Amino acid sequence: MSTDTQKETLGFQAEVKQLLDLMIHSLYSNKEIFLRELVSNASDAIDRLRFDALSNSALYEHDTDFKIRIAYDKDARTITISDNGIGMNREDVIENLGTIAKSGTREFFQALTGDQQKDANLIGQFGVGFYSSFVVADQVTVLTRRAGVPTAEAVRWESTGQGEYSIETIEKESRGTDVILHLRADEDELLDGYRLRTIVRKYSDHVTLPIVMKSEDKDKDEWEVVNTASALWTRQPSEITEEEYNEFYKHISHDFSDPLAHIHSRMEGTQEYTILLYVPGQAPFDLYTREVHHGVKLYVRRVFIMDDAEKLMPRYLRFIRGVIDSTDLPLNVSREILQQNRMIDAIRSNSTKKVLTLFSDLANSDAEKYATFWEQFGRVVKEGLLEDASNRDRLAKLLRFSTTTSGSNAQTVSLEEYIGRMKEGQDKIYYIVADSYAAAKDSPLLEIFKKKGIEVLLLSDPVDHLAIPELQEYEGKQLQSVSKGAVDLSNLEDEQEKEEQQKSADEAKGLLERLKAVLGEEVKEVRTTNRLTTSPACLVVDEYGIDPSLKRLLQSAGQQIPNDKPILEINPQHPIVVRIKNENDDQLFADWAHVLFDQSVLSSGEQLDNPVTFVNRLNSLLAQL
Repeated sequence: MSTDTQKETLGFQAEVKQLLDLMIHSLYSNKEIFLRELVSNASDAIDRLRFDALSNSALYEHDTDFKIRIAYDKDARTITISDNGIGMNREDVIENLGTIAKSGTREFFQALTGDQQKDANLIGQFGVGFYSSFVVADQVTVLTRRAGVPTAEAVRWESTGQGEYSIETIEKESRGTDVILHLRADEDELLDGYRLRTIVRKYSDHVTLPIVMKSEDKDKDEWEVVNTASALWTRQPSEITEEEYNEFYKHISHDFSDPLAHIHSRMEGTQEYTILLYVPGQAPFDLYTREVHHGVKLYVRRVFIMDDAEKLMPRYLRFIRGVIDSTDLPLNVSREILQQNRMIDAIRSNSTKKVLTLFSDLANSDAEKYATFWEQFGRVVKEGLLEDASNRDRLAKLLRFSTTTSGSNAQTVSLEEYIGRMKEGQDKIYYIVADSYAAAKDSPLLEIFKKKGIEVLLLSDPVDHLAIPELQEYEGKQLQSVSKGAVDLSNLEDEQEKEEQQKSADEAKGLLERLKAVLGEEVKEVRTTNRLTTSPACLVVDEYGIDPSLKRLLQSAGQQIPNDKPILEINPQHPIVVRIKNENDDQLFADWAHVLFDQSVLSSGEQLDNPVTFVNRLNSLLAQL
């Protein structure tokens, strides 16, 4: 017998074994979720077959009567969920049933709680729904054959959830998958047709495929449809309850928590299509995994075309879930056609605007909900400033920030609110980007702004380095980084302040020349500044330079960065600066100059090339005080 047909016993990944052990010991308290997830998986398998068959109709194998069957056997103590979808081959089975949440297992285990609602949320969030079978079963058998594969090359997968599973080649006439649950001794209540029907209607009533079960009438030997099997989005919004909307979201998203908001709209005119889109209540664990594709399901006249259609929603809205059903696109549409179809571009553009309007309405009508939305998805939405120039103004209105006056790292302040609090004469929106909220809040670059009561946006998300500079201005107010270029607050200063600053600058010319001569190529320029009030010096870059925190981010990613020199700005009124201005000993002056520079490097978040030299210089100077 060839290796391909032999029965093998394989071990789960360590993470899977740990997860199954937790489930088997009844960590999860909401046992009903297993049926909801297995039905959703069956529905997805049929949708996948429909899509693949667009280019290969032979996959139908003369069977287009799509159904999801649920059967139970009291004597054998089994529940079987069957579909006639795409099915799996041997490699698919090993990949899909022996591997779990590759990039999120650690977060998953840390989040496990035993709380019913949280447990259900976690199963949907981490995509481990199949394994919820072991909540109610002490053995699971999967019989599956991929569409188009010979009947003698079907696969049986079996496991008791004890760390190993067996896999062997079998014969299976029909394509698709049967999942057979061998129930635990204390799960008798599930061996009841009415109980199973109740669970189906609770969780899967709006699955667009018929879910059938054998009639409970012993005189009838027939299968009955137990769900409404209607496309929810085709109904009028006024006819749909909030509970129905929520349950449909849970079906299409495999999420067990309610959505934060939704939009249901029908577009008419040159194009006709319906959108039903949802904002999840929480971010999935793989939101920032670039190779993972989520998104919107595309239908044409209620016929499923494809899942995860990136062309229907921009990348920065990848967390949006839902369906778009068009009456105009051809049924034989393919991925290649989608990339070139102007109708798709129009659908994408209009749907994006509808979603952004939903965000705006949420911000205006429910501040608490919007705060939750921004906490979960704000960093992703900011990516739109880079990706979507046509909607940049809409996105700008959605942005929320921490500021020097907000008192916490919670991002709650809008640009509109910032402008409403601007000082008289202030003509710019000031911001600082740092590696963390604490580094931004305590930066010496903010000293003059705090003294004058000028609010500054505190940015610390990695995306801020690239996204915020794309905004440039908002409602006629230029956005200005406080770490780039000189600070010009002349509009907010009286004549006496200006005269004093000019006098200090004139008196410091000799000092600036000496500092530049000592520091040499370490700095591009040495100049006085009025931005400092309590610190002796700081480092900035010129107006067109790369922000230091962005430079560190790019360097950590292995990017080649131009070796631009920083600008050293000194506070001519600071006691240390006054002290070294009159220092006649060249060596002491040089030590002070380097200490000033190194301190400025550290306060900007950079690392010193030689910390030992800095410490020795500082100790030498302290010893002479």
